Amino acid sequence: MNSIGSLNLPQQVCVAIVDDHDAVRYGVQGACAEVGYTFCGSAGSVSELLNLRNPLGCDVVILDLSLADGSHVENNVKAIIEAGSQVLVYSIADKAALVSAALKAGAAGVVKKSQSMTDLMHNIQLVANGVYVNSPEAAAAIDADFNFKEQANLSPRERQVLALYASGFALKQVAFELGVGYSTVKEHIDRVRSKYSSIGRPAGTKTELYLRAVEDGLIDGESL
Repeated sequence: MNSIGSLNLPQQVCVAIVDDHDAVRYGVQGACAEVGYTFCGSAGSVSELLNLRNPLGCDVVILDLSLADGSHVENNVKAIIEAGSQVLVYSIADKAALVSAALKAGAAGVVKKSQSMTDLMHNIQLVANGVYVNSPEAAAAIDADFNFKEQANLSPRERQVLALYASGFALKQVAFELGVGYSTVKEHIDRVRSKYSSIGRPAGTKTELYLRAVEDGLIDGESL
């Protein structure tokens, strides 16, 4: 993978960040300087950023999902967009409902803090160019609507097997972890796939099973 400094990204991008951790803000500021982005603001809350810069005058604001001031992410996203900037969520992205709220409010995408700083810089450029950024967490949050999404009615054992399998365990590892036979685990996964398919929620691949597990709260979205 290229280092941040060798990305050769266009430099006409102005970036700000809202995060309540100093280390994150300073890290992003340094990375922006390395690739040639203009760093135009840093704050621990959206209200603080808007007080510092009015008008905002940023292309992209990097926003954490959960801030210490207790603000709601959908309100934060809307406030930034109304001030004239695109929003890129930068978070551990462990709560699908919050990711969904941010995306529905107009955020252009989600980058996990476990991803590299190079990934973040690339995604900033994409968002600045009007491209919406996709990720497994974003896809799961968009696809999941907890108000009317029909549940698969998995049994407790099926939920347990799915959680382990979607978290990255191989079928043999799931069997060992639960103290059951390989064929038993495979039967559980086959039934899980069938139940999701019957209600119109595709689960034919392991990635789709991961998304279904995130949607239904069986895993936290950090397991892939």
